[in-house]
Amino acid sequence: MQTGRTIFPFTAIVGQETMKRALILNAINPAIGGVLIRGEKGTAKSTAVRALARLLPELEVVADCRFGCAPDGSSPRCYECSERVARGEELPQATRQMRVVELPINASEDRVVGSIDIEAAIKKGEKEYEPGVLAEANRNLLYVDEVNLLDDHIVDVLLDAAAMGTNTVEREGVSISHPARFILVGTMNPEEGELRPQLLDRFGLCVDVEGIRDVRQRVEIVERREAFEDDPEAFVRGWEREEADEAERIRRAIASLADVAVDRGILVAIARLGIELEVDGHRADLVNRKAAQAVAAHEGRERVTLEDVERVAPMVLAHRVRPQVAAARRGLDIGEILRSAGNGSQPA
Repeated sequence: MQTGRTIFPFTAIVGQETMKRALILNAINPAIGGVLIRGEKGTAKSTAVRALARLLPELEVVADCRFGCAPDGSSPRCYECSERVARGEELPQATRQMRVVELPINASEDRVVGSIDIEAAIKKGEKEYEPGVLAEANRNLLYVDEVNLLDDHIVDVLLDAAAMGTNTVEREGVSISHPARFILVGTMNPEEGELRPQLLDRFGLCVDVEGIRDVRQRVEIVERREAFEDDPEAFVRGWEREEADEAERIRRAIASLADVAVDRGILVAIARLGIELEVDGHRADLVNRKAAQAVAAHEGRERVTLEDVERVAPMVLAHRVRPQVAAARRGLDIGEILRSAGNGSQPA
């Protein structure tokens, strides 16, 4: 749904509300850990990812920095900017839109992490580094289509960088690190193969999408697509108000996120839900809390509710509940578990 540089508007996508919510929540709080979108072809996965960047706040960057560092040091600086500041230089500033950086399916490790000119390092004592995809993705949105078809080692590298916020390249005793903080979005068609369970768990949220079965909505999809293809610019203009409103909601949510309160009773309910569903580890509890807080911020509220947790829990748990447990708990009411747990303030 992209013609030239004209992107189909995010708010014009029909249906797929859970997928759109997962993307927005990660935009509000990238610490959620990204989202994996699983589903059949033609369900607007790629369209939604590319359209999301247009809704995100513009970035203040160092104008000539290869890594897009923040001029005020509000996020970790790269080694180049750090050296310039140490020398007393004033970093030039610029403003730019967040970008969607796409990872090619056949990308080599050097293309992903970057490469070091070993000869220059040995002969000149200089670290000549050629940035890779992770450098381009810093403070942007990193999109990995068909993530299940990537080499497992490459996926490990991506997820490690996403978790640490740093990419480190080591060659022949020479080491270079740079910030790599990004919103990670992976899409895949399960019919073409699954991800290993340990990799699945590293994605904060997981959403399953499928073709819409409602006749009215399917007709609306065709009509909007045809209108976009006939005159992309006119179509985009027709959605400017909706796009601006959503962009403002996201901006306000990002600004207010840290002030949204999460009561201990909410944390107790989240913990009991994880125990009830026999979820391994504690990552699910942490993501549940972050995602519920982002929901409240997006809706302009000052405190997280059990309903917020109930709305995000399926995305948090979809890829973390073991199949045998899911089968045994089929029909289980997540809301009922949360409300029962929320009635007490102390864990059992």
